[in-house]
Amino acid sequence: MITRIIIVTGIASLLSAKAFAQEHPQHPQPAAQLPRVGRAERGPAEEKKVTKAEISAGIKSYIDDQTQRSGDKKLHVSYGGKDLALALIKVHDDRLSNLGSGKYFACVDMKATDGKTYDIDFFMTGNPGNMRVTDASVHKVNGKPLYNWKEESGVWKKVKT
Repeated sequence: MITRIIIVTGIASLLSAKAFAQEHPQHPQPAAQLPRVGRAERGPAEEKKVTKAEISAGIKSYIDDQTQRSGDKKLHVSYGGKDLALALIKVHDDRLSNLGSGKYFACVDMKATDGKTYDIDFFMTGNPGNMRVTDASVHKVNGKPLYNWKEESGVWKKVKT
């Protein structure tokens, strides 16, 4: 009887820990992560707080611009030594983040010409409507994660699954 209680308690602990795990850097607290800068030292771009709607518009504008420039009207991302030709399915507006200091995060679902769905994580800089992607990585293939996100001392890091 005691053994059953211990097993049930252990399983419940594992399941509850998994439920609280972070997958994406959804809402980092930039003020806690970044050194404070005095008003006189701030540039004009740092004074404006960028909204999630502006980040969404920025990533959509970036994807649209890149697809218009490509011959096949697809966004191209390298993965596993291959060039993926991707079409936008959805921007995860609930997973957009202003990371502070003119840096932003966006999570996007895209469909490849091979029929697979890819979840792409983008890190960007710039102004809404004119953002430049500094890093893009394939996070999931057909819903299966290749890595997860973990916060350590206020900094988000990729961790193997």
